Amino acid sequence: MAREAAEETARPAPVGEHLGLRAEGDRVVTHYFECLDPGYRGWRWAVTVARAARAKNVTVDECVLLPGDEALLAPEWVPWLERLRPGDLGPGDLLPTPADDVRLAPGYTQVDDSTDVEAEWELGLGRPRVLSREGRDEAAARWYEGIAGPRAPIATAAPAQCSTCGFFWLLAGELRQVFGVCANEYAPDDGRVVSADHGCGAHSEAVVIPPASEHGPPVLDELDFDIVPLEPARDTADEEALGHS
Repeated sequence: MAREAAEETARPAPVGEHLGLRAEGDRVVTHYFECLDPGYRGWRWAVTVARAARAKNVTVDECVLLPGDEALLAPEWVPWLERLRPGDLGPGDLLPTPADDVRLAPGYTQVDDSTDVEAEWELGLGRPRVLSREGRDEAAARWYEGIAGPRAPIATAAPAQCSTCGFFWLLAGELRQVFGVCANEYAPDDGRVVSADHGCGAHSEAVVIPPASEHGPPVLDELDFDIVPLEPARDTADEEALGHS
C-alpha cells in the first residue's frame, strides 16, 4: 500500500527500492522509498501509514518527498539585515535603523566635561601650528564640491540630510558649522568628512516599515527539470602512464 501511494504521487517518474521504515507511534509507520526522479537526486519518498484503534484496515496518512543526506538543498535563509555589509549601500537605497540600535543614544545624554578641553585644543595648545583661515577655506571648498557634498549622486537620492542623522559627528572649530564625520559602518562615507547637507540611505531616522514577508511564496516547477551531465573523474594513474608513453 505504501509503495502504491508513492508510485501514484511520483507518476510518471518511477519509485526505487524500499529504504527502510520507522515507527512513528502506536499503529503509525513511515516507509521510505528511493526517488529515481533525476530532478530530485538524493531525495526519498516518505509514506506514512496508520491504523486506527480497533480498526482492521490500514490507511495512508501522508506521502511526501523528503531530502536525504546527499540531497541538493537551498542555502539557509539569512535575513537581509544580517547579509548587509559595509559598502553595499548605493544611491537611492534605504537602510532602516532599529529603534533600539546600541550605536545611537539621545543627544542630551552625550554631554560631558570634554567640551572645554576640545575648545582649548582648537586654539593650538600643544601644537606648534594649526590650520590658517585660508587652509580651512580651501579644505572646506574641496570637501563641499566633492563626493562628500550635497551634489553627490547618493546625496541627491537620500531621504534626509546628515545634519539630522545620529551618526553625524561634528568637527571641531569653525568647520563644525558645515562639516562632520560619518560614524555609520554601513554607510559609504563611514569614517569620512561629509557636509551637513550631504546624505545617504543609511540615515539613522530612515525608518521603513518592513513588509510582511521579504519574498513571495516559492514557485515550484514540478513538471520539468534540466539534466546536467556529471563529468567523470579522471584517473591520475592513467594520465601519468600516457605522459610517459
